[in-house]
Amino acid sequence: MAEHAQTYKNHRAVFPLFHYFVLPVMFLNLIVVARRLYYVPTRGNIWALILAFGLIALALSARLMALTVQDRVIRLEMRQRLATCLPPELRPRINDLTRGQLVALRFAGDAELADLVRDVLAGKLATTKDIKLRVKDWQPDWLRA
Repeated sequence: MAEHAQTYKNHRAVFPLFHYFVLPVMFLNLIVVARRLYYVPTRGNIWALILAFGLIALALSARLMALTVQDRVIRLEMRQRLATCLPPELRPRINDLTRGQLVALRFAGDAELADLVRDVLAGKLATTKDIKLRVKDWQPDWLRA
């Protein structure tokens, strides 16, 4: 668990190994290989450039796959949570919420979920940022990919 409180301003997850090592090394490798190809245009260096792009694509797609799985879990968790927290008249509309809306709503405390969901479904909160900024009782989520 983190030592400080999570808020809208600091809720974005940074995975240091990925963000501060893997991506910089991959992009630096791309620059080095492109420079080598510029000065020594050989088939081997062309292949090295293709491989450098492939490694960047691999790193980014692995990150995207992890985030997609995380969003699916959050969607399932939030649908279950909303089924117990929302008043009966709002429960049939749970499936009207988009994945992004459910992901943003996860930070809200149970007491404020009904009002937020009403505003989201009424179109008063258009973006995930709008939803997160309206959360008063921020529930931290430290277990993120």
